[in-house]
Amino acid sequence: MMMNRWMMMAPLALLPLAGCGTDDTQAQAADSAPQALVSETGAAAEGGAAVCTVAEASRPLPDAIHESSGVAASRAHRGIFWTHNDSGDPEVFAVDAAGRMAGRVRVSGASVVDWEDVSLAACPGGDCLYVADIGDNDAERASITVWRFPEPAPGDAQSRPAEEIRLRYPDGSHDAEAMFVLDGRVHVLTKGETGPIALYRAPAGARAGEAVTMEKVRELAAGEVERPQRITSADASPDGRWIVTRTLGEAVFHPAADFVSGGSAAPRRMDLAALDEAQGEGIGFTADGAVLLTSEGGKKKDPATFARLSCTL
Repeated sequence: MMMNRWMMMAPLALLPLAGCGTDDTQAQAADSAPQALVSETGAAAEGGAAVCTVAEASRPLPDAIHESSGVAASRAHRGIFWTHNDSGDPEVFAVDAAGRMAGRVRVSGASVVDWEDVSLAACPGGDCLYVADIGDNDAERASITVWRFPEPAPGDAQSRPAEEIRLRYPDGSHDAEAMFVLDGRVHVLTKGETGPIALYRAPAGARAGEAVTMEKVRELAAGEVERPQRITSADASPDGRWIVTRTLGEAVFHPAADFVSGGSAAPRRMDLAALDEAQGEGIGFTADGAVLLTSEGGKKKDPATFARLSCTL
């Protein structure tokens, strides 16, 4: 299989912001040599397995980020990624390569019920952050919300006004923690705790205003699943060829066209046990093909963490 250039890059550290020192980043990277994470089969990449290396082992996030539930890498601001808590104030946090707070931006016009994921994707006029307020532990929300707003600069105090894209499931309420944007359309993947793991897709051109009904694309599990198999985050690769989903201990790479059409192509599964995350919640691709992961702190007492993998697909 031919591989895009962004998929073939060797393991590299996240790039720091211009003007930031790199000594601490380099020292921490040296302390933890890259460690291979291989699929259950251990097969070579051409045989259907992905191989990743740990480019950045799990490290603490700033104290203000104690419930990191999603992660999205910036394209406009080198070395920056965005994350958020699942409760509290409507704000997103910019974090640099060394895990330092680079910005704290209030999302203008937004509110929080249960923020569970974030994606960076194209929108009219440029790139936007899409923040998924889709958590529903008791499966009782009449509608869910995706907040969309132009990507801010890390130093901004607040974002431009966010659009509220309200969505309904066609078959009742569900708990969900995973969302991605592909071909301009929001996709929500349910968790598998209050019902099946299923993929839903918003209509093309869904805008702020009245709630619109999503279409059910496919089921990945027919009923509720045990906690280790529940889906906690998802993302689409920048070139649109791959969808990655994650559970507490595994990353799963799906060919995007097959995944969103209900196909049956075998995914590539990665064991994340070596990262030793307390509660793995976030996953997102970077522009160069790396994969970022974030975790909540254990029972909200330990620091939330982030890690970075370099993968060949």
